Amino acid sequence: MTNIDKVYNPQSIEQHWYQTWEEKGYFAPSGQGAPYCIMLPPPNVTGSLHMGHGFGFTLIDVLIRYQRMMGKNTLWQTGTDHAGIATQMVVERRLNVENKTRHDLGRDAFVEKIWEWKEESGGNITRQLRRLGASMDWSRERFTMDDELSQAVREVFIKLYEEGLIYRGKRLVNWDPVLLTAISDLEVVNQEEDGKLWHIRYPLAQESGYLVVATTRPETLLGDVAVAVHPDDERYKHLIGKEVKLPLTDRTIPIIADDYVDPLFGTGCVKITPAHDFNDYAVGTRHGLTPINIFTPTAHLNDQVPTAYQGLERFAARKKIVADLEAQSLIEKIDNHKLKVPRGDRSNAVIEPYLTYQWYVNSKLLAEPAIKAVENGDIAFVPENWNKTYFQWMHNIEDWCISRQLWWGHRIPVWYDEANGIYVGQDEVDVRKRYNLADDIILKQDEDVLDTWFSSALWPFSSLGWPKDTIELDTFFPTNVLVTGFDIIFFWVARMIMMSLKFTGQVPFREVYITGLIRDAEGHKMSKSKGNVLDPIDLIDGISADALVQKRTYSLMQPAMAQKIEKATRKEFPEGIPSYGTDALRFTFCSVASYTRDIRFDTNRLAGYRNFCNKLWNASRYVMMNTEDKKIEAVEANALSAIDKWILSRLQTTIEAAHLALKQYRFDLFAHALYDFTWNEFCDWYLELSKPILTGNENSDIQNGTRHTLVNVLETLLRLLHPIMPFITEEIWQRIAPLAHKEGNSIMLQPYPREESNLIDQTAVDQIEWLKRVIVAIRTIRSEMNIAPGKPLPILLRKGTGQDRDYVAKQHNLIMTLARLESINWLSEQDSPPPSATAFVDELEIFIPMAGFINKEEETARLNREIAKLEKELTGIANKLQNPTFVEKAPVPVVEKEKAKHQEIETTLAKLKEQLQKLA
Repeated sequence: MTNIDKVYNPQSIEQHWYQTWEEKGYFAPSGQGAPYCIMLPPPNVTGSLHMGHGFGFTLIDVLIRYQRMMGKNTLWQTGTDHAGIATQMVVERRLNVENKTRHDLGRDAFVEKIWEWKEESGGNITRQLRRLGASMDWSRERFTMDDELSQAVREVFIKLYEEGLIYRGKRLVNWDPVLLTAISDLEVVNQEEDGKLWHIRYPLAQESGYLVVATTRPETLLGDVAVAVHPDDERYKHLIGKEVKLPLTDRTIPIIADDYVDPLFGTGCVKITPAHDFNDYAVGTRHGLTPINIFTPTAHLNDQVPTAYQGLERFAARKKIVADLEAQSLIEKIDNHKLKVPRGDRSNAVIEPYLTYQWYVNSKLLAEPAIKAVENGDIAFVPENWNKTYFQWMHNIEDWCISRQLWWGHRIPVWYDEANGIYVGQDEVDVRKRYNLADDIILKQDEDVLDTWFSSALWPFSSLGWPKDTIELDTFFPTNVLVTGFDIIFFWVARMIMMSLKFTGQVPFREVYITGLIRDAEGHKMSKSKGNVLDPIDLIDGISADALVQKRTYSLMQPAMAQKIEKATRKEFPEGIPSYGTDALRFTFCSVASYTRDIRFDTNRLAGYRNFCNKLWNASRYVMMNTEDKKIEAVEANALSAIDKWILSRLQTTIEAAHLALKQYRFDLFAHALYDFTWNEFCDWYLELSKPILTGNENSDIQNGTRHTLVNVLETLLRLLHPIMPFITEEIWQRIAPLAHKEGNSIMLQPYPREESNLIDQTAVDQIEWLKRVIVAIRTIRSEMNIAPGKPLPILLRKGTGQDRDYVAKQHNLIMTLARLESINWLSEQDSPPPSATAFVDELEIFIPMAGFINKEEETARLNREIAKLEKELTGIANKLQNPTFVEKAPVPVVEKEKAKHQEIETTLAKLKEQLQKLA
């Protein structure tokens, strides 16, 4: 055979083929056909490939490879994101090891350090993407801080500012007191933790008595500006408009009425602290209350509080405040209480709602056309139910805080003069020119950078050359589909739609395919703290148990947690993770890619799909073994044998199913259709059925037809499988293509198979499906009766139709060979068979005489098992047919099919019971 190894070894072929494809430029657009473009959701430049990346990027690559083979001018636009906070933290930690901070270096030197780090480590994730087989056009790789993309960012900021859609305002933000920056909601993790609920007495100012207010944050009491009650709460109606004394201060604050208050929760009284609670901020705005900010940026109490508490860290202040309240008998009670604590996903610090000046985008005006784009069908979500999530967010959109107090990122293109006048431009030279400023006017640029999501929102068009170079934009924009997770529909998807419509007048993509989130086999979120994270590269290459334990525990500070994770890891992977190869991993990802919200990833599946790769490899070796040294002539379809016509027919059905599944983004159905055809029909049945023809006394034309079919079905199957399994299909195709008279340098440049309905021969399909049922029936009896597989059996046939007799005559040789028979004889309908094991294929009765082969008790037990199985199935169908909802709403053909199945099972049951009675 042509240099094909006996055993499939993915490590020996994967990197070779990827390097070949990339060097030859096969990933670039062809320049021919209708354009098809997908934007890569840009991963963090200093990040590593995680399971979510591996999953989503595999699905994109399947679409790209499919559309490329469909003749489209295909572009997978790739690139990475500068990832403001994440990248800055990595470099700061490196400095900390040297006992330095970024402030020791200064801004310019620190940013230069980050660029150095990016050059050193930024290629890690792109190397991993190559290992995954991602067919991206690397010659067009972009980075969100490239000069061209940075210019686009500044251009958008300037235009939005000039239109009044960007403004600077003092509002409440998520503030990280460790990183000293505002962060987005996506960067806040709400964790359930054990806490306390303090019930505090607020004395009435004008009369005796007090209101009891419950709070989980007594330290914010010093920033209270009101106590709110529900306007219809009879307990407090008489107090609305009066005042209470704010404990520990010399201030009085009003009692206000607001529908926000739940009168059934606690005492029905709520402290209002607008500067340190988002809900309170809204209440304060409605009532014209002035917020009082009591914290510094590092979450220490500032000079807005009594002297005794100034300078205290917030949790130290909490202890002192509670102690002082108790000393004044102002604590009614303290309850244990579980509460959601917002923590920064990178610093793990408790996030503080903080009142500060920031830059904002007026999102409501931008949202209106973005809502209409989905409403009128310019953009379609798949599955459609995600429309609701999108609309819910968009109809309730708030202004977007776009400034971050970082050094790494797109610096806000705003300059201030000494009188705090504001000027915007591409740079200081541009600012002076725009505003005609004299050289002696001193300007200072804003210290903040833009939210990473701001530049990401421009990604679909900025990465294609906007605003300067529109050649690529004219060809590939709008893009065809965005593939992403549901967790960033608002943070990224919606903002891309808003910005694209605003600056290009077009939607950024026609469809948005929303994937589920990859979880572990138990359905838990994958996280470092849980110790259940998997690295896709480890699944491809394999990893020892020791190395996996070290990988999962090295950054954990708590020894008890590390020990727990080590124990769980060694239990789950006692021998480590074996090497599965890229194709098996990609197939596994596709097989679980349904429309569900959460996707459980079980590594046991990988072994099954690695076996699938081996099955395909061995099948290919069989085909080459039987065709390489033979002259294979072209053959007309009508001259083929029934088995050849059958496999060609089933191939067409599979091709149709593959196209439909990918059109609907049902990667799971796509994988299932290809798996079922490859394993069950091609390998398990067709190859077995071909052996008697190729090794027997069939005439040379029939043998030639089967060889021709073997080669051409395998070659077509390889092209069908290529988008999902690129490496193994390329390796095999290089050897099969010459036998199938196919020209070309790579399978990835070949046309994707299309259904040829003229090759569907229903007569052949019916005949071979009948043949399979007969062989399975005989093999089942042989297996259940423990008859040796190689022992020839006599069988008797009775009843059946004229077609059954015709099929037996036509397929006599295959039945004898594949069922390992000694003889086939027909009984007349009046003849009674000897004591036999019995099977039924519709009306055809199959008897295997028991004499010398079968134990009577075992056959009785087998018949009872079969009867019980069919009776259970019959009950299920009967319940369905008795359900009015099913009968009325299901399509008529479906109902009729169930009725026919019910009748068929009843007939088979009657025959089995009759046979059981004869054995009694």
